[in-house]
Amino acid sequence: MADMKKNVVPVPAATILLVRDNSETSELEVFMVVRHHQIDFASGALVFPGGKTSVGDQDPRLRDLCDGADALDDMQLALAVSAIREAFEESGVLLARPVGDSGYVSPSRLEPLEGCRKLLDRGELAMVDFLEEHELRLALDALVPFAHWITPDFMPKRFDTHFYVAIAPSDQIAVHDGGEAVDSVWLNPNRAIEEADEGKWTIIFPTRLNVDKLGRSASAVAAIETARSSSIVTVLPQVIKRGDQAYLQIPEEAGYCVSETTLDSIGG
Repeated sequence: MADMKKNVVPVPAATILLVRDNSETSELEVFMVVRHHQIDFASGALVFPGGKTSVGDQDPRLRDLCDGADALDDMQLALAVSAIREAFEESGVLLARPVGDSGYVSPSRLEPLEGCRKLLDRGELAMVDFLEEHELRLALDALVPFAHWITPDFMPKRFDTHFYVAIAPSDQIAVHDGGEAVDSVWLNPNRAIEEADEGKWTIIFPTRLNVDKLGRSASAVAAIETARSSSIVTVLPQVIKRGDQAYLQIPEEAGYCVSETTLDSIGG
């Protein structure tokens, strides 16, 4: 690995596992999108909505426009804002409440905001302006930290990604954006793994392990409770060599189904 690039600073990023219980089967489902094949990271893969933190996510004025901000430092707040913004851009689900209301934005109030998804994505609309104009507050208190992964240091592009889990609003409809995401699906986590093994989906290593971990919960509420009671262990995969074989190792204490796999088996 000596000839690979090193010392690339990882870019802060956030992603969100939107979960619900299937109305017919009651089984846990998570919302996932298929990345456009021309996207330069995880192209064509089934992923959770998410992306890089933007400058606008770090606006200090956001602290007064968010529920649950008091418990967060500035970077934690920016990451949580990023997770909600990315979920809105890529799925149309908005974890926000009208000012003075305890419930999420209703579908009727959300519909006129549809055009804001692309404006936020292109950086033409700042989140603070979006919230002030439409008298909304971000529901940061709905997010529960789920995982923290940092791209290995030999990779040419690196991300410092914080994963969150949140129960999706029951009356909002998740729809992919048609840009970065070309398809979307609600899937039971265990079924997602099965279908990936059958070749229906491409799921990169970090996503697969987090899907598998989520699948240990039987319901959306159980997933939230498990995340709340679990400690987050940062995962920075390391490559080791034994003979001619290279292996990728992650901390056992992170609680995933594997802590080591061959480098040529991870895909993505």
